[in-house]
Amino acid sequence: MKILKNHIFLILCFFAFLIYLASKFSLPLPNWVYFYVNDLLCMPIVLGLSLAILRFIKKTESIYVPLGIILLMTAYYAFYFEWLMPQLHTRYTGDLIDVFLYFFGAILFFFFQKKLF
Repeated sequence: MKILKNHIFLILCFFAFLIYLASKFSLPLPNWVYFYVNDLLCMPIVLGLSLAILRFIKKTESIYVPLGIILLMTAYYAFYFEWLMPQLHTRYTGDLIDVFLYFFGAILFFFFQKKLF
Protein backbone atom coordinates (compact mmCIF):
# COMPACT_ATOMS: atom_id res chain seq x y z
CA MET A 1 0.00 0.00 0.00
CA LYS A 2 2.93 2.31 -0.43
CA ILE A 3 1.12 3.98 -3.35
CA LEU A 4 -1.50 5.41 -1.01
CA LYS A 5 1.28 6.86 1.17
CA ASN A 6 3.33 8.23 -1.72
CA HIS A 7 3.70 12.01 -1.44
CA ILE A 8 3.18 12.59 -5.19
CA PHE A 9 -0.04 10.56 -5.18
CA LEU A 10 -1.29 12.36 -2.07
CA ILE A 11 -0.51 15.77 -3.61
CA LEU A 12 -2.46 14.88 -6.78
CA CYS A 13 -5.45 13.79 -4.68
CA PHE A 14 -5.18 16.91 -2.52
CA PHE A 15 -5.23 19.25 -5.53
CA ALA A 16 -8.15 17.39 -7.11
CA PHE A 17 -10.05 17.62 -3.83
CA LEU A 18 -9.27 21.34 -3.46
CA ILE A 19 -10.56 22.07 -6.96
CA TYR A 20 -13.69 20.05 -6.23
CA LEU A 21 -14.30 22.01 -3.01
CA ALA A 22 -13.62 25.32 -4.77
CA SER A 23 -16.26 24.50 -7.37
CA LYS A 24 -18.79 23.44 -4.72
CA PHE A 25 -18.30 26.70 -2.81
CA SER A 26 -18.05 28.83 -5.99
CA LEU A 27 -14.60 30.12 -5.09
CA PRO A 28 -12.94 32.21 -7.78
CA LEU A 29 -10.36 30.25 -9.73
CA PRO A 30 -9.33 30.65 -13.35
CA ASN A 31 -11.62 28.78 -15.74
CA TRP A 32 -8.78 26.59 -16.99
CA VAL A 33 -8.34 25.23 -13.45
CA TYR A 34 -12.02 24.32 -13.18
CA PHE A 35 -12.26 22.92 -16.70
CA TYR A 36 -8.96 21.10 -17.19
CA VAL A 37 -6.77 20.39 -14.17
CA ASN A 38 -8.92 17.60 -12.73
CA ASP A 39 -9.10 15.98 -16.18
CA LEU A 40 -5.31 15.85 -16.19
CA LEU A 41 -5.22 14.45 -12.64
CA CYS A 42 -8.03 11.94 -13.19
CA MET A 43 -6.17 9.05 -14.80
CA PRO A 44 -3.05 9.15 -12.58
CA ILE A 45 -5.33 9.04 -9.52
CA VAL A 46 -7.62 6.31 -10.89
CA LEU A 47 -4.73 4.23 -12.18
CA GLY A 48 -2.79 4.70 -8.94
CA LEU A 49 -5.79 3.51 -6.92
CA SER A 50 -6.30 0.60 -9.31
CA LEU A 51 -2.65 -0.40 -8.95
CA ALA A 52 -2.88 -0.18 -5.15
CA ILE A 53 -5.97 -2.42 -5.12
CA LEU A 54 -4.36 -4.90 -7.51
CA ARG A 55 -1.23 -5.07 -5.38
CA PHE A 56 -3.35 -5.56 -2.25
CA ILE A 57 -5.29 -8.41 -3.85
CA LYS A 58 -2.19 -10.09 -5.29
CA LYS A 59 -0.14 -9.35 -2.15
CA THR A 60 2.91 -8.16 -4.08
CA GLU A 61 4.54 -4.80 -4.72
CA SER A 62 6.13 -5.87 -8.02
CA ILE A 63 3.03 -5.53 -10.23
CA TYR A 64 2.71 -2.57 -12.59
CA VAL A 65 -0.07 -1.56 -14.94
CA PRO A 66 0.81 -2.44 -18.55
CA LEU A 67 0.39 0.18 -21.28
CA GLY A 68 -2.47 -1.70 -22.96
CA ILE A 69 -4.56 -1.68 -19.78
CA ILE A 70 -3.75 1.99 -19.19
CA LEU A 71 -4.88 2.92 -22.71
CA LEU A 72 -8.01 0.77 -22.43
CA MET A 73 -9.04 2.31 -19.10
CA THR A 74 -8.35 5.79 -20.43
CA ALA A 75 -10.37 5.15 -23.59
CA TYR A 76 -13.24 3.94 -21.39
CA TYR A 77 -13.12 7.09 -19.25
CA ALA A 78 -12.93 9.30 -22.34
CA PHE A 79 -15.88 7.51 -23.97
CA TYR A 80 -17.97 7.51 -20.81
CA PHE A 81 -17.38 11.06 -19.62
CA GLU A 82 -16.86 12.87 -22.92
CA TRP A 83 -19.32 11.12 -25.22
CA LEU A 84 -21.90 9.02 -23.35
CA MET A 85 -22.64 11.23 -20.32
CA PRO A 86 -23.12 14.42 -22.40
CA GLN A 87 -25.75 12.47 -24.39
CA LEU A 88 -27.60 11.50 -21.20
CA HIS A 89 -27.25 14.54 -18.92
CA THR A 90 -27.09 18.26 -19.64
CA ARG A 91 -24.65 18.71 -16.74
CA TYR A 92 -21.90 17.04 -18.81
CA THR A 93 -20.23 18.43 -21.91
CA GLY A 94 -17.96 16.62 -24.31
CA ASP A 95 -14.59 18.23 -24.94
CA LEU A 96 -11.69 16.92 -27.03
CA ILE A 97 -9.22 18.79 -24.82
CA ASP A 98 -10.46 16.70 -21.90
CA VAL A 99 -9.82 13.52 -23.90
CA PHE A 100 -6.29 14.70 -24.64
CA LEU A 101 -5.73 15.48 -20.94
CA TYR A 102 -7.00 12.03 -19.88
CA PHE A 103 -4.51 10.38 -22.23
CA PHE A 104 -1.68 12.77 -21.30
CA GLY A 105 -2.20 12.02 -17.60
CA ALA A 106 -2.34 8.28 -18.36
CA ILE A 107 0.92 8.38 -20.33
CA LEU A 108 2.58 10.32 -17.51
CA PHE A 109 1.38 7.65 -15.10
CA PHE A 110 2.81 4.92 -17.33
CA PHE A 111 6.25 6.50 -17.49
CA PHE A 112 6.45 7.37 -13.81
CA GLN A 113 4.72 4.43 -12.12
CA LYS A 114 7.90 2.39 -11.74
CA LYS A 115 9.89 5.36 -10.45
CA LEU A 116 7.23 6.59 -8.02
CA PHE A 117 5.55 3.43 -6.84
